[in-house]
Amino acid sequence: MRQGFIKTAAATPNIQVADCIHNAEEILRNIREMAEKKAKVMVFPELCMTGYTCQDLFWQKKLLDSAKEQLLRLARETGEVDGLIFVGIPVEHQGKLYNTAAVLNRGKIIGMVPKVHLPNYGEFYEKRHFSSGEAQMEDFRLGQETIPFGTNLIFECEELREFTVAAEICEDLWVPSPPSISHAQAGAHILVNLSASDEIVGKDTYRRELASSQSARLISAYIYATAGEGESTQDLVFGGQNMIWENGCLLAEGRRFENGIIYGDVDVERLASERRRQTTYPAADRRDYRVISFKARMEETQLERKFDPMPFVPSGKEERERRCDEILNIQAMGLKKRLCHVNAGRAVVGLSGGLDSTLALLVMARAFDLLGLPRKNILCVTMPCFGTTDRTYQNACQLSRSLGTTLKEINIKEAVQVHFRDIGQDMETHDVTYENSQARERTQILMDLANQTNALVVGTGDLSELALGWATYNGDHMSMYGVNSSVPKTLVRHLVRYYADTCEDTVLQQVLLDILDTPVSPELLPPKDGEIAQKTEDLVGPYELHDFYLYYMLRLGFSPKKIYRLARLAFQGVYDDEVIAKWLKTFYRRFFTQQFKRSCLPDGPKVGSVAVSPRGDLRMPSDACVRIWQEELAEI
Repeated sequence: MRQGFIKTAAATPNIQVADCIHNAEEILRNIREMAEKKAKVMVFPELCMTGYTCQDLFWQKKLLDSAKEQLLRLARETGEVDGLIFVGIPVEHQGKLYNTAAVLNRGKIIGMVPKVHLPNYGEFYEKRHFSSGEAQMEDFRLGQETIPFGTNLIFECEELREFTVAAEICEDLWVPSPPSISHAQAGAHILVNLSASDEIVGKDTYRRELASSQSARLISAYIYATAGEGESTQDLVFGGQNMIWENGCLLAEGRRFENGIIYGDVDVERLASERRRQTTYPAADRRDYRVISFKARMEETQLERKFDPMPFVPSGKEERERRCDEILNIQAMGLKKRLCHVNAGRAVVGLSGGLDSTLALLVMARAFDLLGLPRKNILCVTMPCFGTTDRTYQNACQLSRSLGTTLKEINIKEAVQVHFRDIGQDMETHDVTYENSQARERTQILMDLANQTNALVVGTGDLSELALGWATYNGDHMSMYGVNSSVPKTLVRHLVRYYADTCEDTVLQQVLLDILDTPVSPELLPPKDGEIAQKTEDLVGPYELHDFYLYYMLRLGFSPKKIYRLARLAFQGVYDDEVIAKWLKTFYRRFFTQQFKRSCLPDGPKVGSVAVSPRGDLRMPSDACVRIWQEELAEI
């Protein structure tokens, strides 16, 4: 439960129709297995105590009494179980029969949630036996206990306030306005569904879509436990398609036609953070709800959930290619509009032979094609200086020629040397002045060339560099439109690779592949034996780590300790703990100290859910203090 992780489970026990004793034993066996795994939410199918397919046997008092007795037995035998248990059971209340979810916690029955929407079409005829629980009713009496009864119950953990749970039953999800909508609006982060949904051709797909969309719309976890083998097959078959969703993402799914238990590690802190960020999400309104407190031990959740080391990059090839094409279009359309607005039929870019300027040029080529303008109107300027290697120089030239753009070479060594003499900079002192003077000289040339030709200077800096402040202020930091400003470095590589794979030009493909194989470097220090001497990732850390940190810090607002925990899982076997901690500390230090550069960024298109534009996603003071984050980092 620490850091908001709740292990949840959905189980389909091996029941026998109308045999409550056998069913209770199977439910108990499943509960014990889930308790061993430290599950804090355990969900069983609809009417699993008796079986959903009892039909007119639901009118038998003997069956109802047996179900009640076995529910009390479950309570007695789960006194040491730490968490919430949801069990489907028929309950007679105020002269009517209800299809309910009994909720147990530490040996007590703490609530009864009745089903609201009773299907009475096709193969279903629940209204023959049950009444809707829509109306407000008095509490349920069971022996000496008074148990809250109603659809308006929210179960809230005393130890972790974000750990809030509410229930609905099967058909409740399939109607236009499910109870889970009200539950979420009242503050429930975890929604459970006790179901008995039979199998017909194609229904599994629709069932998945329902649960997925509900979890996404409500920014919630959705735990779906359904009936399986053991129910009567007189007319129907039940497949046990258990699912656990979190905000539209599938955490776990059972195999159809196989009874069993699935587990999912739900992050309620993440759900709470998402709801806070989405200002259109309503504030929790519990006026018509009863909040029932329960207890759960605050302990470490053994995480089985997988965390993608590259959260910005889709793992599947087909989805990744679709995303790459979409992003290139967003970038190109942004630039297209800007060129039209300022009435510029030309553009200028500094071409280094590195990844970022390559992507910028590919976007420019697409934008000019969309405008119907000749690519020769794109001026690519290569500006070799002290750190330029022959490899990057040749790649820049070949890239420009392959795309049919205009290439101009301006060697800036002499200009920078004159500048060094003017300011008294020693040529042998390879400090920040030595490096930044080159970057600012290049930017000045690009701006002046743009003025000469009525063109727009297109910026090349990417999101990862901007997050770290790895840009020369008023050097490569500045442009007239920054097409890469919300593209993280890990994604830049895939965009260039996608272009290489789809360009149908062997020469262009080869140069793009060689650029992809070139170490990332600003090339501001003299080469060693003709090779790049200044490798960015040796200086600021691996970009795949920084992009991971950026996503979870900026997009989800996670604490440093939580990010460190997730990074250790995501990069297990790739980086050791000390390396992950070292660069995480670097990330926070640079992110806070370099905000002044982001406060005056040029315009550029947003392509994903994380961006640092001072006019959009990141309204952050340039002099914010990093102290409280560093104090937590010191404990790692």
